[in-house]
Amino acid sequence: MSPQKAKAILEAIIFAAAKPVPLKNLAAAIGWEEPMTELLLAEMMREYQHPQRGIELCKVAGGYQFTTKPWMAPYLEAFQRPEVTSGLSQAALETLAIIAYRQPVTKVEIEDIRGVRSDSAINTLLERELIEEKGRQDAPGRPILLGTTQKFLECFGLADLGDLPPLPKIPNK
Repeated sequence: MSPQKAKAILEAIIFAAAKPVPLKNLAAAIGWEEPMTELLLAEMMREYQHPQRGIELCKVAGGYQFTTKPWMAPYLEAFQRPEVTSGLSQAALETLAIIAYRQPVTKVEIEDIRGVRSDSAINTLLERELIEEKGRQDAPGRPILLGTTQKFLECFGLADLGDLPPLPKIPNK
């Protein structure tokens, strides 16, 4: 299969997919080895970086996905009314940040860091599938360990947890 045809197939699959498509699935679809498919996807990513394009191909949450370019935001907002959804509360955002940076982490550890109970925030994050149970800690009571999900990576546009921004240095007192 020619590279042009392979690109067209990859483009159609990624465009039609509701979630990021893993490299192994894309390679299987075109019948190419993963390293060659990855090179082809890198070439496609460069092509979509052209300043006159409104979308780009991104590596997100362990897969590939089309996204709109950030400079398109005002046009998209003007085009469609924002969907009415409730954002995360400050408590939920704090809890999510702790889980993202410290995972796997227990509820008790989260509450020790925050200094307040976190049941409601944890339940909200579980309902929205941003966090999940990652197992049990080998300690008395076998507390549940919490960690982030693929959906968390997708929502925040991260390829993996290594893309999280570094925590600021806090000076010692």
